[in-house]
Amino acid sequence: MSQQSAAAKPSLQGVRIRARKGAVKAHAKHEPNIFRDQVFKHLENVPPSDFDAVTNKLVQAGSTLEFLKYADALFEILIVGGLLQPGGQYVEDGAPLSPFSVLNAKEPVEVADVKQYVEVMNKLIRRYKYLQRPLEQSVLPNLFQYMNRWPEVQREKVAVAAGLLMAQGIASASALASLTKDHLIKNDLSANTITLVFRSYLSMQSMEHLAGSLKRGGIKDLLAFFPENKRDDKALDEHFRKAGLPQVAEWWTKRQYASLKETVISQLKGMLNNGDSHTDIVSAIKNQQEEQSLPETELVSCIWQGLISSIEWSARQDQNEALALREITSFADILEPFCNGPKTEVALINTVQVYCYEDTRIIKAFPQVLKVLYNKDCISDQAIIYWHSKGSKPQGRQHFLQAAAPLVKFLQEQDSDEDDEE
Repeated sequence: MSQQSAAAKPSLQGVRIRARKGAVKAHAKHEPNIFRDQVFKHLENVPPSDFDAVTNKLVQAGSTLEFLKYADALFEILIVGGLLQPGGQYVEDGAPLSPFSVLNAKEPVEVADVKQYVEVMNKLIRRYKYLQRPLEQSVLPNLFQYMNRWPEVQREKVAVAAGLLMAQGIASASALASLTKDHLIKNDLSANTITLVFRSYLSMQSMEHLAGSLKRGGIKDLLAFFPENKRDDKALDEHFRKAGLPQVAEWWTKRQYASLKETVISQLKGMLNNGDSHTDIVSAIKNQQEEQSLPETELVSCIWQGLISSIEWSARQDQNEALALREITSFADILEPFCNGPKTEVALINTVQVYCYEDTRIIKAFPQVLKVLYNKDCISDQAIIYWHSKGSKPQGRQHFLQAAAPLVKFLQEQDSDEDDEE
């Protein structure tokens, strides 16, 4: 028994346990320099101006080279011509720069020329879709944060390429967030960079498309790209208009108006719910206008929206028209101080028209609403007549013009009688 226990146990010899491919790759050395040299080898006999040939060579190289592992290095080569070290300088190992890169685009910079380089990256990403995420999440943000290290013409080429990549949906606008860092904001570098990005983007897409892209990318405040002493709406408006991008300035203004309108409506509803006096409400709106002003036509519209939304409607439809007229009569003194001329008065009538069109609970009471506002000096007879003749909105126009016709006829006859008396 003791002899058996002392005997050596059998063991496997000469058996090699194979490691999984993923584990091997994970533990492999990270050698971007070797990858760069391999990319150069694939492109060495290709004319840099032959974009189709470059595209084909890169697509072929993807079958043998580790594009996923070295995606950052690949795009650094294609955009700036070489590998970058922390700080934005090229890796100094004696290697030449790539003959093919965005930085080799013509000077002065032309969007159409840079677009040819971007198209190569677009086709490459369509073939190897896994390249898109590192481009938008690491490569572009890193390039943007190094912008202050490069000459102006190189910054322009990178910015134009980034705008085209975003316009084609290859990259997200979230990469622009890197430009809000303090060392980039000074000297207008960030503001000028996003201007170049927007200009190239708008060469392909509409302002609405750009606005949607910025929203999806989490870019909410364009003022964050401007120095502290220029962070106001007027400076932003002047900057983009001077740069030949009035559509950006107009979009920002409308966006700011929308935000201000929400503030006014929210403040108005809160004060009504708290039972504040109408005099206090009018004063609060005027104070808000002094701090951040809305155009009068926009202001009177959002005051109406805030007031009408505070009404607690009845479950019985037959009671809502009388309820609306009673409530409008009671809060007309809040509207009246802001109805300062024909343009504002017509804007109020159009606001009421659109509201009645969208909320049919009081659509039949539209002429009576106008009469209440007329009697409370919120709108004049001339504003009603002008609205009826050529100032109405298209929403339900025929219905509302027909409904208001008796009131308009009465006002016209009244004017005529007054003229005869004179």
